Amino acid sequence: MAFPDHRTLNALMTTLLFALTLAIVYVARTVIVIFTFAILFAYLINPIVRFLQRHSLFFKNLRGPHIAEAYLALLIVIGLIVHGLAPQFIPKIGRLIRDSPTVMESVYSGDIAVTMGERNGWDEVQSQRVKVFLQQRGERIRGVVESVRQFVSVAFGGILMIPILGLFFLSDGENLANGIIRLVSTKETYENTRDLAADLNDMLQHYIRAKVILAVLSLVYCSVAMLCLGYRHALVLGLMAGLLEFIPVAGWITALITISTAGMLMHAHWIWMAGLLGLWRLTMDYFIAPRVVGHELEMHPLLAIFTIMVGGAVGGIVGIYLSVPIVAALRVIWRRFTLPKREKEVGTAPAIGPLGVANG
Repeated sequence: MAFPDHRTLNALMTTLLFALTLAIVYVARTVIVIFTFAILFAYLINPIVRFLQRHSLFFKNLRGPHIAEAYLALLIVIGLIVHGLAPQFIPKIGRLIRDSPTVMESVYSGDIAVTMGERNGWDEVQSQRVKVFLQQRGERIRGVVESVRQFVSVAFGGILMIPILGLFFLSDGENLANGIIRLVSTKETYENTRDLAADLNDMLQHYIRAKVILAVLSLVYCSVAMLCLGYRHALVLGLMAGLLEFIPVAGWITALITISTAGMLMHAHWIWMAGLLGLWRLTMDYFIAPRVVGHELEMHPLLAIFTIMVGGAVGGIVGIYLSVPIVAALRVIWRRFTLPKREKEVGTAPAIGPLGVANG
């Protein structure tokens, strides 16, 4: 028998192709993540485009003008938020950016400990102890700051690219999806592939609907809480908190910092507001969000919490956001390709009770 035989050669080529695919995915992971978020952004904007197209007196057969209207509305909302917060934050942000190099150098050298000690009434021993601590870890702190700076620059570039790529998915997404279906399917599997694509499309629509519901709940909660605590521009800050709900982890942290800083500048009850935001975050993450997402995706709330925690451990912020739709997509694929076969082989399956025990 010749070596290697045909079966061994096929297995080897399959393994090499799989390894090559994983390597490409790993190298291009940043690009893949940006495209994934662009697709989700397109799903978020698409209902607005369809609403405008359905109720428009002109260009009902064209999507381009209504996509432009949806983007314009989004820019107007962002502009209103910036205009409402500009008097309180823009001068301080500009001063912070201008002074940040000097401040960071004083951190690396430890001289900031002396300044902090004079402001807070430390004695000389405490100030020197903090200064030595910072000097010994100056290079490590410098490395962390540089890593954060690089991450922020990459994230900012990705955020700018997502709406641009989303524009292409909104305008020609259906043709792109049909082309991919024809590419990966044969005549025998074409209908099943189209049905699978339709199921995935429906799943993503339900996921985006869940995110919109959570954003609206955050908007209402934050706005009402700030109105009760005497905040000015409460509705603008609440709208900002609702929009930031779409960004995992970094979104609510940004909202917390912005709202607390605004409260200090307005001499409002910002400490109470920070406590209410912390309570809301716990309620949202462990009670509301798992139930809303689980209801929309037909997923148990405990499974949703487990999925998010595993996603965060594996992929960080990106893993937190994408873990639920990835698991939901795998569930759709599993049900599409396995349940019909199992039903044919077994017949009517028994009802499954709690903890996976078959009833009856």
